[in-house]
Amino acid sequence: MSYDRAITVFSPDGHLLQVEYSMEAVRRGSTVVGVQGADCVVLAVEKRAIAKLQDARTIRKIVSIDDRTILAFAGLTADARVLINKVRLEAQSYRLTMEDAPSIDYTARFLAKIQQQYTQQGGVRPFGIATLVAGVGADANDPDKPFLYQTDPAGTHSRWKAQVIGGRNAKSLREFLEKQYAANMTEQQCLRLAIQALMEVVDSGAKTMELCVLRRGGKKEMLKESMIENVIKEIESEQQEGQAAAAASAGGES
Repeated sequence: MSYDRAITVFSPDGHLLQVEYSMEAVRRGSTVVGVQGADCVVLAVEKRAIAKLQDARTIRKIVSIDDRTILAFAGLTADARVLINKVRLEAQSYRLTMEDAPSIDYTARFLAKIQQQYTQQGGVRPFGIATLVAGVGADANDPDKPFLYQTDPAGTHSRWKAQVIGGRNAKSLREFLEKQYAANMTEQQCLRLAIQALMEVVDSGAKTMELCVLRRGGKKEMLKESMIENVIKEIESEQQEGQAAAAASAGGES
């Protein structure tokens, strides 16, 4: 029996193969990095090369769910569009019913709920995307503090301090974040860490990066290419100085 034909059939070793295939679609997608600081969350996305005559403004990997929540995804863009519209509709419905914006925890749980439903019904397939979602409202004692959540095609959701999804180098980049991350980082430190991680997988600098910062209270800002380029130049300058110092030290010892 071919256990990857139906989404609702487990293989003998306990796997849902269609869900695992959807996770492979995520690994083939663009790299997405999320970093949470003391008062902000930074989402950074690798922008793949587009056709010369294509309008770059129509290709977005970071989108708004509502006025206090942003989402970045890795995987199939068409699947992401459908899922994002479902979440946006739920956010509007919640605001109409409760007269308040949904918290980031509620939004992440709803996202994961929809993704999980598509792993347990016949006649459908899992969404081939994973998401990093940033928003506020998860902490009752500090409702304006932003937090970072992840969802995956299996329908699980969890909160992270820093995370990488998509791309073949996600595991090594996650190890890089584990070594470099520190608690209560400033916005500038978060930006540097996210850009440093992306620099490991992109070659063309700021042209192939898209960054968004979510600050306290849900205030968000898409960074201009010139701002990203300035941070990249600072990082490269420090790396060159470090290499020169190491070479001088090695020369002195010999």
